[in-house]
Amino acid sequence: MRIGLFGGAFDPPHNAHVALAQAALSQLALNVLHVVPTGDAWHKPRTLTPAHHRLAMCQKVFESVPNVVVDDMELQRQGPSYTVDTLAALRERYAGAEFFVVLGLDQATRFAQWHQSQQILAWAQLAIADRPLDAAEEATSPEWHNPQHLHLNMPLMPLSATDIRQRCRTGGDLTPWLSPSVIQYIQNNHLYLDNHDRSF
Repeated sequence: MRIGLFGGAFDPPHNAHVALAQAALSQLALNVLHVVPTGDAWHKPRTLTPAHHRLAMCQKVFESVPNVVVDDMELQRQGPSYTVDTLAALRERYAGAEFFVVLGLDQATRFAQWHQSQQILAWAQLAIADRPLDAAEEATSPEWHNPQHLHLNMPLMPLSATDIRQRCRTGGDLTPWLSPSVIQYIQNNHLYLDNHDRSF
């Protein structure tokens, strides 16, 4: 079996996340892609939206994507969320499978700082999706240029969750970026109305 792991804050999950999941499923010929909202995001300088909201939005946006499992294992785990621990759990669940860690280029620029990054590489291949980088990110992105990693071919989508949360606060149009079900969920639960966003 070929198993993918796509983790992130998903705060909120947007159309670029869905496009990346679809590209990974198709181009990596995955049997299953586990979409895993992060629990305690040790690397984020801001407090994430409560886990049950992020999980519910992921379930809504990915419910129509075949072979995606929205997995709450990191939300159930105490302490910091580390991809290496999630990958270890999936290796137990799918003995003998081939594993792929799916990530955007913005995450790939920081991969060397991930907890036990070399162990992740021993267990799985990185599958990196392109996205716009600034000059500083490009200069410090060895993972993008590493021939051992796979590259997912997908249209550039200059979109960040930070921008979307700002649009929520200012009443901007969300329809180009979010599914109708997620927009409705955000409105029903009055999410992203604070003004303390410092990271994407």
